[in-house]
Amino acid sequence: MANIRDIRRRIHSIGNIQQITRAMKFISAARLRKAQQRVVAARPYARLMTEVLESLAARVPEQAHPLLARRGDRKVELVVISADRGLCGSYNTNIIRSVLEFLNEHPGCDVELNILGKRARDFFRRRPYPVRHEAVGILQQVAFADAAAIARDLIEEFCSGRKDQVWLVYNEFKSVVRQDVVVEQLLPIPRIEISDAAGRVEYLYDEAPELVFGNLLPRHVEAQVFRALLEAAASEQGARMTSMEAATNNAADMIEGLTLYANKVRQADITKELIEIVSGAGH
Repeated sequence: MANIRDIRRRIHSIGNIQQITRAMKFISAARLRKAQQRVVAARPYARLMTEVLESLAARVPEQAHPLLARRGDRKVELVVISADRGLCGSYNTNIIRSVLEFLNEHPGCDVELNILGKRARDFFRRRPYPVRHEAVGILQQVAFADAAAIARDLIEEFCSGRKDQVWLVYNEFKSVVRQDVVVEQLLPIPRIEISDAAGRVEYLYDEAPELVFGNLLPRHVEAQVFRALLEAAASEQGARMTSMEAATNNAADMIEGLTLYANKVRQADITKELIEIVSGAGH
């Protein structure tokens, strides 16, 4: 049977860990609230952008811009958005698994990775996959300037012909306990479906529709990258908060079990001492 002192030392150690996980949970909860607010605030812009593009798509030729050009899928760039840190459940594991599945499903393509996040960067550095670009710290404080710079780089790769397609892989925020991995095509911009005219606003443009359409498409790509970064940041905090809450609860269960065990050990020691005293008195 374990020594009572060792058991109490274990209880103390687990208690210290519990304090850390509880603090991390509260920090993630605060960051999650801010991240959620930014995701919600960005949605009206994305919705209005889609409405305007739908309006313009009905007035311009189908491939009136280089960002709409379809050239096959031989040269592909995969933008991977992961976290810089762990302790967030299966957040990073799910992203990496989806990337590997994508690579396995495109064996005849020249796929280059564009990695945003330390966890995915460290994973793919140890494996023979070509990485064109990598960056860390993007999700710590998502800025539109960073998203715009990333989007401009991707647009340059695509328009120059060095890439036939560009895809995004990121976690989309659904709720605190649910984050879904999304693998979506960024370039060429997917075909813009024209929705039912009923209830749709009819826009008037001072400039030619082709000119407005051409100017808006790069902004649309920037908005898509920015949205993906915001979703990924919110998902990371949600996953970490859930993970730390589970760790805190598990620590509480362990402390409760060890405390009960310590009481049993102490009771057994007292019983043993009493038996020894009684046996000694009998002699």
